[in-house]
Order: sequence, then C-alpha cells, then structure tokens
Amino acid sequence: MARPTNLPVDPARIADVIDGLAALTEPGRPYTRRAFTALFPAGRAFLAGKFKAAGLETRIDAAGNLVARRPGRKPGLGTIMLGSHSDTVPDGGRYDGIAGVAVALEVARALADQGIELDHDLEVVDFLAEEVSIFGVSCIGSRGMAGVLPQEWLSRQSGELTLEQGILDAGGEPARIAAEARRDIAAFLELHIEQGPVLETERRDIGVVTAIAGITRIEIVVEGRADHAGTTPMGNRADALAAAARLVTGIEALAKSLCEGPSHFTATVGEFSIEPNAANVVPSRARLLIDARAEDRMAMDLFAASVDRLAEQIARETGTVIAAPRRISDNMPTPGDPLVLDVLDAACEAAGASYRRMASGAGHDTAFMAKVTRAAMIFVPCLGGRSHAPEEFAATDDIALGAAVLLHAVIQLDEKLHKMIQEDV
Repeated sequence: MARPTNLPVDPARIADVIDGLAALTEPGRPYTRRAFTALFPAGRAFLAGKFKAAGLETRIDAAGNLVARRPGRKPGLGTIMLGSHSDTVPDGGRYDGIAGVAVALEVARALADQGIELDHDLEVVDFLAEEVSIFGVSCIGSRGMAGVLPQEWLSRQSGELTLEQGILDAGGEPARIAAEARRDIAAFLELHIEQGPVLETERRDIGVVTAIAGITRIEIVVEGRADHAGTTPMGNRADALAAAARLVTGIEALAKSLCEGPSHFTATVGEFSIEPNAANVVPSRARLLIDARAEDRMAMDLFAASVDRLAEQIARETGTVIAAPRRISDNMPTPGDPLVLDVLDAACEAAGASYRRMASGAGHDTAFMAKVTRAAMIFVPCLGGRSHAPEEFAATDDIALGAAVLLHAVIQLDEKLHKMIQEDV
C-alpha cells in the first residue's frame, strides 16, 4: 500500500510509547502486563510521565482510569475523548490497546506542535482493565466511566484481593464511581489494531468501524444413556456425544449461512465436555457453549431460533434429551454514531488513506463509552490478523496514518459539534 508522506504526526514518538510499554513485561512472557498485577503500575507510571511531558493535566479518576487533559478554548463546551487500554492478556501482544493509547497521546502532541487550539477540552485515556482481568471481568474502567459498572462486581475476589481494593490500588475511588460517571463527553474515538486479516488482505489502510458486534453465549446440554461400548448395539444407543457432534456441525453450517449476509456474524462452539469420558462407555451427557457474535440483532435472533429447532430435531432423531438451549449472556450490538462515522470517512480522505467500513467482532471500551456519548472506532492492519499472541505486529507507518486520520477527525468534530450547539441555541 502506498503511504502518504509528510504526515502531520510523528511516527517515532508513537513507536517510543509502544516500545517503552513493551519493555515492561513479565520475565520470559512477552508481552504480559495484566491489570492488577505487579507490572501494571510500572506501565501506568511510564504513560503518566509521557502525558505530563506533553503538557497534559494528568490524574486517575474514580474508576481507576488514567486521564490526561488538554483544556479547550470554550470552558463547559464538553470533552472530545481519545483512548484505549494498556493492559494485556497473558502472553499477549504489544499493540492491542497500546497502539490506541499511543495514538491518542500523539494527537494531543500534534495539536500542540501545530498551535491548534480546540474549542472543546481534549482528553487522552488509558482505561483500566479492558482485557478479561484476574477477577474474570473486562472493561472495568470504561464501564465505571460510563456509570454501568455493577456494584456487586466490587466484591469479586482473586485470592485475597477484591476488585474494590484493586481499583483503590490503581489510584481510583470505588465509592465515587457512580457519582463521577461522565456526562460531559461530546465524542469518543478509539484506534485499535484490527485483530483480523481483512484490511491486510484487501490492502486497505483504515477500517471505519460501523458497529461492535453483540455477543450472545448459548449453553446446550444433551442427556443420553451410559451403556457398555462393546456390547450395546449401535441401533440401541442414546449417545450424547454423537448427538452433540451433530449440533456442532449444524451450528457451523448456520453460522456460515448467516455470515454470507450483509452484516458480520460468527458462531463458535468454544467449550465442550462429555461424561463419563471413558473409552469403553457410551457417553451419557454432553455440554457445549456457543459464542455467537452479530452486528445485526435480527441475525442473532434468527440464529438462536434456528439453534432451538436444530436441537429439537436432533433430540428426536437420536433418542436423546436436549433441554431448550439457554442464553447465559446476551449483549446487544453497539452501532457507531452516524455523524462520527461520516467524519471518520472524511478524515480518511483528508489524510490520503484508503478505507472501508467494517464491523468489529471483538469487544472494546468504545461499546461502553457509546452509552454516554457519540462514539466510533477505526482499525489499522495487523500482520496476518494475529492478536493476543507474542507475534502480534502492526507497522509503525500504519499506526501513524491512523493517528493522522484521528487528528483530522478531532479537528472536524471540534468544529461540527460546536456549530451544532450554536445552531440549537
């Protein structure tokens, strides 16, 4: 892909932040810096130093998010916010989340370099614990900022540590999370590596994210009958595993059919177990868990209804008992804000970046910020679509072009949002 030259951002500064955080990893485990573990505060201290060196007012909010502020010319007008997260999964990558924080900081630096004052305040945020944490939950900081962090989560424990204490240790104030929920954010933007192969395959610079897919998890339990594997005739069995295998292939076929439609859809049987799990016993019970993700809620509802019918059919044909599939979690998709999406399209053109609109199959902090403001994301390519692995890689030039897109978008949003307020008045 031909890259524009003379970008209004500094790729070296972006790489410096990414490389600096990458160096802070558990010995022998690149790249591991999980929230609420010993190395996470070192990463936070590194970022806070970079934020302050850029002239930004830096603090930790009640939910434990690291927030850096550049005041705007019009106090009280609201905040344009950029950010992502610096925590990693175990043995994870050096770009997931981190690239978004580095780019957010670079936008603030580039505005200062060019002497551009925004009407709105600008904030750069490193959200606490976007990845699934040691407490078994994710997006803790963005849920807290949006005012939707469940109060009961604070008592979750990992060993002797509670989430409440973990937030306190990160510099937050758990008792004030609800009171400090943000309602002043005019718009939120997040850059992220794609974590998939589409942009690389199509040789596009930027993905403008139309929606973050809703995630539904469906549990199915198949009850058969345990019998001797060597003496029970094949026609006289109620084999729970054989029935479950048909479910798995049927679920795959349904997902392949739905993914051919106009919107993003995936379904995966990610958990599977059988009982008694003995070589010489016909399986008596099988349990499977489906992870289904859809950009369009109607597609998810169609999938779930089709799975119900499939389970009924297989139970009849195999002599097993399959209880009605149970949705154990069910999250709606989060569409990108139409105005912000249009601004991002225009920003890609202004930066000379090729782009396409696409959905995100993974969850992100943006899904929670969208509950309190206009929000959208952009993706940049990553090598082979690899993520959550040490091999995760995104080229600095690709990330810098994404930073240029966000810079153009912030300047356009600052003007458009202020104009909208004036017109309303």
